Amino acid sequence: MSAQSPTMMTEPTPGRRRSKPGSQTALRARNQQRLLEALLTGGPQTQAELSRTTGLSNATVSNIVREMSQAQLVNTEPTTSSGRRALSVRLNDTGAVAAGIDIGRRHVRVVLATLGYQILEEASISLPLGHTADEGMDAAGELFNRVLADAGVERHRVLGAGVGIPGPIDRRTGTVVRGAILPEWVGVNMREDLAARLRVPVFFDNDANLGALAQVTWGPHGGCENLIFVKVASGIGAGLVINGSLFYGHVGVTGEIGHATISDHGLVCRCGNRGCLETVASTSTMIDLLSRTAAEPVSTADIMRQAAAGDPATLRVVDDAGMAVGRAVAGIANTLNPEVIVVGGSLTGLGDTFLDPIRRGLIRHAVPLIGETTTVTMSSLGDRAEALGAASLVLAQAGAVL
Repeated sequence: MSAQSPTMMTEPTPGRRRSKPGSQTALRARNQQRLLEALLTGGPQTQAELSRTTGLSNATVSNIVREMSQAQLVNTEPTTSSGRRALSVRLNDTGAVAAGIDIGRRHVRVVLATLGYQILEEASISLPLGHTADEGMDAAGELFNRVLADAGVERHRVLGAGVGIPGPIDRRTGTVVRGAILPEWVGVNMREDLAARLRVPVFFDNDANLGALAQVTWGPHGGCENLIFVKVASGIGAGLVINGSLFYGHVGVTGEIGHATISDHGLVCRCGNRGCLETVASTSTMIDLLSRTAAEPVSTADIMRQAAAGDPATLRVVDDAGMAVGRAVAGIANTLNPEVIVVGGSLTGLGDTFLDPIRRGLIRHAVPLIGETTTVTMSSLGDRAEALGAASLVLAQAGAVL
């Protein structure tokens, strides 16, 4: 799978023999580069998947993989795909790494990943509620330095850092725009401000987009061409994979389903509208509702614990939230007809307790055939999805420079 991204220009590698355009050597080099980019962008894949991703014939892929394996560029191992024996292809570790950074309302998480999509090191820390952009970026920089040190990785080996935040980003200017769950970050240009702290190239995106990217790279949906990732946390957003690529729309602000109107007479949302999905189904709303009758403030962990214990009030709040999410997602599903809807965020531990009402909401409000044929599942990546997607964002760029 590939994410739409800026083209990175590179100089020819010194000492590498240049082939005449149209020659067999040049064609073989271009085909090998296509396989490299496919592996960097989509992670380990079977030869059949590489054939579909690159458009190359099975025989061509098999020959190139054999050559790359002999050159120790890739490693192959037997696997099964759709019940049949297959050969999985993974890039070998060259020492280069990608960093993924997820900055949330209350946390920062950093992961380091190899070109073969293996995690070298990861860590997370808490942030104070309402932290400023400078505080968040300082914390991200300090944690990044600590993870590098713990992994024994020198900074020059880092290809770049992908960074995700919970809010819309104007891709024309690289700035966080109004509507973010982190209002203190509005107007901040992370490309400049965070790069100065990390001292590596920075690529950034909305956290829901990165969650979607993680599902088709690190997750089990590598062969999925059309996917919706819904992150339910303090805010609610969706990342859209259409025809194998992240979809950004006109200026980059897509998937803001947290501000889809659920009730014309509902509560006023932070965006200024009334009755938005976030006022009904976000974890902040659930916490507020359940804390009203509790002796102490309720946490997200309490919601999962109480739901598992069968607490009626908790189950009702979770069910109402799930139905609302399903209704909002149905509108997108009716438009895009996705193969799968993946639910992520801080409530993934609820499993079917949260998924069942989402499915009911989807079936009730979607076109019948779409409701019947769309798979709704929980993300297997948990709270790591956004950071892993951020690392994938860097790996997707790396194909242009290797």
